[in-house]
Amino acid sequence: MKMLVTLALSALAALGPVPATAEPDQKRDQQRAFDEMRNGRILPLRDIEARVLPSMRGAQYIGVDFDSESAIYTLKFLRNGNVIWVEVDGRSGRTLGRTGN
Repeated sequence: MKMLVTLALSALAALGPVPATAEPDQKRDQQRAFDEMRNGRILPLRDIEARVLPSMRGAQYIGVDFDSESAIYTLKFLRNGNVIWVEVDGRSGRTLGRTGN
């Protein structure tokens, strides 16, 4: 039981703090992502998720970050206490890489 609690706390620590409100950089990235998607330059997040989620069976989907400079979505998952990041090109929908187990 103690090991389970330790693993759970480690997983939560790996996720980092959750801000109460979006930071200015996050708001700017969110707005830019919306503008880019609306103008047809990047794929909607739903399309990206539809491509990635089926390959991540058994993992809990935690959330996503978007880098407006590179147009890369980073989807985050949790499986067996390990955080997994999947980077996807927002323009093409192609998976660029994956870290974690």
